[in-house]
Amino acid sequence: MSDGEEHLDRLQQAELTRTTCMSLWRAGAVQAWMEVVMGMPMYIQACSENVKSGKVLLGLTDEDLELGLSIGNPIHRRKIRLAIEDYRRAEGEQGLSKASEMDHHWVSTSWLSDVGLPQYCQTFQTHLVDGRVLNSLSRRDLEKFLNISDYFHQTSILLAIQLLQMLGFDKEALQTRRTKCENQNWDPIVWTCHRVMKWIRDIDLEEFSDNLQGKGIHGAVIALDQSFDTEAFAKALGIPSNKHMLQRHLFEEIKLLSVPFRNAERSADASPVAGSRFADERVSIRRLGKSPLKLRANSHSVERVLGLHSSCGSFPREARVQAIPRAKGSPVHTFKSVEITNV
Repeated sequence: MSDGEEHLDRLQQAELTRTTCMSLWRAGAVQAWMEVVMGMPMYIQACSENVKSGKVLLGLTDEDLELGLSIGNPIHRRKIRLAIEDYRRAEGEQGLSKASEMDHHWVSTSWLSDVGLPQYCQTFQTHLVDGRVLNSLSRRDLEKFLNISDYFHQTSILLAIQLLQMLGFDKEALQTRRTKCENQNWDPIVWTCHRVMKWIRDIDLEEFSDNLQGKGIHGAVIALDQSFDTEAFAKALGIPSNKHMLQRHLFEEIKLLSVPFRNAERSADASPVAGSRFADERVSIRRLGKSPLKLRANSHSVERVLGLHSSCGSFPREARVQAIPRAKGSPVHTFKSVEITNV
């Protein structure tokens, strides 16, 4: 078989893994999944020598991954384990999670750019952080494994993950809401860093907008982080502390953001708003230590210590986001009975 034919066969095998139960995979399918779907071709050799079927893959422990497959990177091991568990749940006819549709290329480029922290693109690429891994990250993970030591940058990333969890990791739903408010100053919780910069220019503070580049200031930070007040915003923008009138102007413009929120909530067909710090009834974040979020490293959930009202329903003050919802149209929703044969 020529290299071209082998590559085509590998792509076909990879496509079948999206619609076939993992326990039915043969060795060729496992290798195709590792290389194409997971984007981890560096482990194919060890995988081909040790993992001969999907059943074996389903039984791998963290120790097996580290010693048997020589996967030394703990985030790489976590990525594989989370994916395996996702496929295991999919065999119960729940379908793969929406997070499975977020590969590490999208996370490290598009998502980080929207968050306003593109400087971490390389480290996210190196650790192959995909949607499932994002959903598992804690503040400690960000510092220990991804070398993100800036506390505010950690908070920015965690709040961006919080937003994805609120939307069930549905990229289409997120994009739909962002499109609706691209030229309307409402639903700021979904604003990207670029949309925030546009708003700064629209309120006649154009000379300060570029100062937000690489700062990690996006809509979820503005809407959910109570410590990010007008003073913090002005400091991030580089507005001199003695420019009281400019700071007052910023304060008044921020207050105006709450008006479309209330109008939207009264409208049945309006874009739902997940939260507003600027309405009279403010979202309150009760801090545990320094963190605005309490993340459980050994869980797919996040204990959210804030009150929210969103399209996902109302959450109590001590609410928990459960495992990522399964999409009805998700791949691996209906499995074929035939096995994938090895090449």
